[in-house]
Amino acid sequence: MNTLEQWLYEQAQSSRDLVLMLDSLDHLEERIALSNELGAAHYRSLYGGTAANSLAQSGPFLFHIGTVRHPLIQVLLNAPERHWGWLGSASHVDLDTLSAHWRARIVTGERPNQAVYRVHDNRVIGRALAHLPPEQHALLLGPMASVCYWHADQWTVTDNPDPGEHPLPADPPWLHTPIPEQVYANVLFDNAGRYLVGEHTEAMAVLAEQFDVDDWIWGQVQLSQLWGWQQPQQVHFLLTQGLKAPGFLPPKIWLPKTGEDPAAHFERVYQQTLYLQENGVV
Repeated sequence: MNTLEQWLYEQAQSSRDLVLMLDSLDHLEERIALSNELGAAHYRSLYGGTAANSLAQSGPFLFHIGTVRHPLIQVLLNAPERHWGWLGSASHVDLDTLSAHWRARIVTGERPNQAVYRVHDNRVIGRALAHLPPEQHALLLGPMASVCYWHADQWTVTDNPDPGEHPLPADPPWLHTPIPEQVYANVLFDNAGRYLVGEHTEAMAVLAEQFDVDDWIWGQVQLSQLWGWQQPQQVHFLLTQGLKAPGFLPPKIWLPKTGEDPAAHFERVYQQTLYLQENGVV
């Protein structure tokens, strides 16, 4: 048996229920089909009821699947490189309890500097669990007894040493997982697109009349890396203020000065923009 088959066998032997964490945005057809066939009692939209509620229909869905023999699930399992999500197990699944756990871990930070943590992405979960010491796995996995996911081109299993309800730490350790630069840029691009389309729909429609939206967002992501603006509030500022800037381009006063470090650069631009807005200049 391969790793996935062995994991499924062990969950059955332990009389655990199976759940599927599914990315709806890139696997909408599968999500709709599973929702229709399993019924409302067997799934939850994880963005629903969170600060990302406007993206609920394109966000992650958690399914109580019972078995992986369903043809649609078999299609997913045969194509793990599509990064559709991951499988989990729990004793006596309570979807409301599981959903509450993951919803508490989806949105990080305080308004207006919030970011979405992609709990449904097998790459994100894989990096986090590889980074965390085993004694912290329960803080992330909560009621899940075990998870199986595609990571580093192979099926990987992580067992939870202490399944149950765990409060969200004040400073979640998984948010400090090192992310390769290119991976970070891709994730940031993906999150930025979802956020802007959901929260700044009209401005994005105007932008689309002049620019290729993906090219513009990617340009902002590259600019954030070039300037060293990596904190959520810095990226949020760059994106939202960029939508308000003339021609959707950063003003010349935003350019870093010689010898100016990223923190000082951001604070200067932030204060200048705040002053101009308060005085009705922009």
